[in-house]
Amino acid sequence: MFTDAYWPRVNGVAVSVESFSRALIRLGNEVLIICPFYPESSVVGRMSTERSGLLRDRHEPQVIRVPSMPVIISKEDRIAKFHTWFWVSKQIEQFKPDIIHINTEFVIAEFGFQYAWLYTLPTVYTYHTLWEDYVTNYIPLVPTFLLRLIVRGISKSTLKRAWTVIVPTLQIQELLKKYRIKKHSYLLPTGIEPQLFTRDAGGVASFKELLIQKYPQLAHKRILLFAGRIAKEKNINFLLTIAPLIIAKHPEAAFLLVGNGPDLYDYQEECARLGIADHCVFTGYLDREDLALTYRVSDIFVFPSLTETQGLVTIEAMFSGIPVVAIGAMGTLMVMNGDNGGFMVKNDPQEFMQRVFDLLEDQALYKRKAAEAKQYAQGWSIDTLAVKLQRIYQDTLSSFRQDPRARPSHKVRAYLKQLQQHKPLRIIPGDPSVPVALRV
Repeated sequence: MFTDAYWPRVNGVAVSVESFSRALIRLGNEVLIICPFYPESSVVGRMSTERSGLLRDRHEPQVIRVPSMPVIISKEDRIAKFHTWFWVSKQIEQFKPDIIHINTEFVIAEFGFQYAWLYTLPTVYTYHTLWEDYVTNYIPLVPTFLLRLIVRGISKSTLKRAWTVIVPTLQIQELLKKYRIKKHSYLLPTGIEPQLFTRDAGGVASFKELLIQKYPQLAHKRILLFAGRIAKEKNINFLLTIAPLIIAKHPEAAFLLVGNGPDLYDYQEECARLGIADHCVFTGYLDREDLALTYRVSDIFVFPSLTETQGLVTIEAMFSGIPVVAIGAMGTLMVMNGDNGGFMVKNDPQEFMQRVFDLLEDQALYKRKAAEAKQYAQGWSIDTLAVKLQRIYQDTLSSFRQDPRARPSHKVRAYLKQLQQHKPLRIIPGDPSVPVALRV
């Protein structure tokens, strides 16, 4: 799997890649992940073990971390260094993949396409992100029409180069028609790992005690939880607009916002300006284990995002047994499919707020929706969806091998021979973006 987003970078793509990887391994497959190196991450000390597979849990994928550099427009992200291609290809060659699964549109995607071309392998591309909607939040000074034009061109190029396309939502599938991509696409959302969200009562109680010790303002409060990137594209301003009204009517309510992002401090200041700082807690980044426990100690999951590709957090909340109030847009629209496990509302503050009031005030309704949420979430197990992904791989391999276009040309064979004779890549010692284990 090729991706530009993987731990410690936290987003839906990283969750999707890891969840599917682990589930595919449980089905008896071997998985290699190609992703950027993050200098300040915990993987620095584990780099050599990830490459060699030593000390690696049998259900963990092998990981190749590619030397990278920061992305100017997003401090959280990294982009692979293009000149590392020969080194990367050598590492992949040792793994000997049967199929290439690309989960990005940038440099690491190019590595995947290049390797597939050289070794005559089929490529599967999952179109995770609607960049036309996202990009204006990252590059505000460039005209919107120009940004959309550039991003559309990149997306269409990636779609056309892939042998098979996977889309996580119906909305993205419709976009393929708009882009005039004629190839068949498979609809496959990302599921969740049930074992991660199964917690005993004692562990939940201990976590809640620690949480309240750290954030005393949550004591004796009914917690309205948001989990996701703390950024404008998540429509958090919507929550802050209605938060004072909810708190005024229900002083026992408190907002818990979990996640990190470029607008974290701006939203903290906004809460102070609105006079609700004592009822709003920003935790910053939480690892997956703590996030799973945070769902369990919360009462309602509130999710106003209009640009969510898959809406995984709503399913995670439901599996944890808390009802959801969310705006029915993009991935959330498909995941909830109506008022399953909570309430799916329009982009209307009054309607959103009223549904929160209904759950806070009607205990019978709350219990019914909480039970409904847990039952509904069972159908989104990652193991069930991984079986479908494995079938997509098998269909792709079958169609690829039968197609005459899938035969290498003389030029490809010549280039491949040259590549195999190429000396291992040498990295300049002292390059801070390269872990010590990779420097030669």
